[in-house]
Amino acid sequence: MPLQRLARNDITSAITKSPWTTNFRHLLPVTKRLKRALERPTWKTFSKKVAETRDRIKYWNVVPGDQIRLLRDTRGTLQEVLAINKFRNRVYVRGLQYQQEEADEQVRRKNKNYHYSRCQLYLGEYEFPAKDGTTKPQTLPVFAKRLGSSPPKWNSFLRRYQWDRYATATTPTIPHLKGERINIPWPKPEPRTHAEPTRYDTPRGEVVKVTYQPPPFTPTLKGLIPRTPTEREFLSSLYNSPKHTHQQQQVEQFLFKELSNPHSRAKKLKRWQSAQIQKKALLKSMIDDELKDLSGRTVGEARAEATFKWRQNLDQEKKALRKARWQRRGGEAKLERKHVRRLRKEEKKRDRLTALTLKEEPNQVVPIV
Repeated sequence: MPLQRLARNDITSAITKSPWTTNFRHLLPVTKRLKRALERPTWKTFSKKVAETRDRIKYWNVVPGDQIRLLRDTRGTLQEVLAINKFRNRVYVRGLQYQQEEADEQVRRKNKNYHYSRCQLYLGEYEFPAKDGTTKPQTLPVFAKRLGSSPPKWNSFLRRYQWDRYATATTPTIPHLKGERINIPWPKPEPRTHAEPTRYDTPRGEVVKVTYQPPPFTPTLKGLIPRTPTEREFLSSLYNSPKHTHQQQQVEQFLFKELSNPHSRAKKLKRWQSAQIQKKALLKSMIDDELKDLSGRTVGEARAEATFKWRQNLDQEKKALRKARWQRRGGEAKLERKHVRRLRKEEKKRDRLTALTLKEEPNQVVPIV
């Protein structure tokens, strides 16, 4: 199934914090019509710049949650990826906190974005041999200089593409892993935090508590089956709980009609099957009526005439059903209003013609009736 063309919302909501690749919509071209649509004002803050289609990255190995270092960064600061923009090949990193000069302002956080090609993945800290003149091994941070990946595969359960990423070259080079591919694990999502319950929340003990008491059925077939209560008895038991005139019944007996979908596939199929059975029964009864009195006709002619009358009957029922639906929609009342409005307009037109008076002018001739 081909991908649908890009929409305006795809560009305005291009910044994502999801590390997974579920589709390749970011590889679709931006049409001229979409470029004109991006010029319209909107309440969203986004960038209208989009990378060329041939320059966009298909499989992203730098995703939110990774720790990276920027090339040409003299300080070599280790930063965390906050979000990515696949249409611009930009990586958003979590900014450092800094204090404003004004004393009344709070500490703010500024997030910047950089190009994908400037990012180097952080692999961790490894031990290296001691420097000349020392005996203690040194621990240095290692970054990926060149990345590789396994062939992507589609996970039909999680609905996303999955592959493994490797570091084929590192900086600095790890002596005991030289020439080997170092697996880079994907960032794990942060566990969901749940707020502490308040007095407005239902405790877990109340949620799992079983409050339904099934009716006491007798183990033998000789016992009496509890009678289904009437609507009045059921409502009276709700408003006056000490007064129970019946055994407690299953709640499904009172809600199965309200909670069931009348337009489900199974119910529509059941209604269609019952309608087909009724049509066949009507055809059979009409054929039997015609065969009782042939009146000089053959059996085939009587059967054909019965089939013709049956089809006419079905057409009349269909027209009557269509008219009933039209009336329920308010079509008849609308038609009546149109008729009254037309009569009122004609009456006003007639009154204007009746009250019309002409000024006396030369060369006027009174028609002879």
